[in-house]
Amino acid sequence: MPAAVNAELDHIFVMTSVDAPGAAALTQLGFKEGLPNTHPGQGSACRRFFFQTSYLELIWVHNGDEAQSEPAGRMGLWERWSGRLQGTCPFGIVLRPSIDAADTTPPFPTWSYRPAYLPQGLSIEVAEAVPLAEPAFFWLPFRRAGGQNPQTITNVQCLGPFNASSHAARFAGAAGMIEFKRHDEYSIELTLDGGVLNKRADLLPALPIRLQW
Repeated sequence: MPAAVNAELDHIFVMTSVDAPGAAALTQLGFKEGLPNTHPGQGSACRRFFFQTSYLELIWVHNGDEAQSEPAGRMGLWERWSGRLQGTCPFGIVLRPSIDAADTTPPFPTWSYRPAYLPQGLSIEVAEAVPLAEPAFFWLPFRRAGGQNPQTITNVQCLGPFNASSHAARFAGAAGMIEFKRHDEYSIELTLDGGVLNKRADLLPALPIRLQW
């Protein structure tokens, strides 16, 4: 990643069916699952796999009314979840300032989402003008601790029938944070620790994820 880019990956989310049964495909590979979470007022819940500096979130909508109400509805989570099998991109990319960044200003246009579940004064910055065919993008101007799995996500490749033309996608691509490739189907490929162990796993159809570690 270019030194001038003061941003890094916080986490990736994948829209799944209710309760994310596909999480079993990850635990069978030996990855430890963290605590699940719910998002009051947002109508969503998730299961999470924490790595050293980032994590993978499997998310679903359990309350459609909440997910479509404002301000949560403006994020498009309902549309991404309900349309994930009909051509809507099921992925979200969440970035944050790097640990040595002096400026925490989002590097792309955003609007501020302040859900009740966040401590007062904090916000999730939601990228504007991102089409549903592309991954959603978010910016967190704060950091969180690492997790149980010792690996680090070192490369992210996102495939799908999109052009990655939004401001947020162009930033992430130019920064070398996310590699975008056109493909007929959506999937995301994660490399852990540079793929040093030369292990691979394809989690399709349980999850649209391929792993290399």
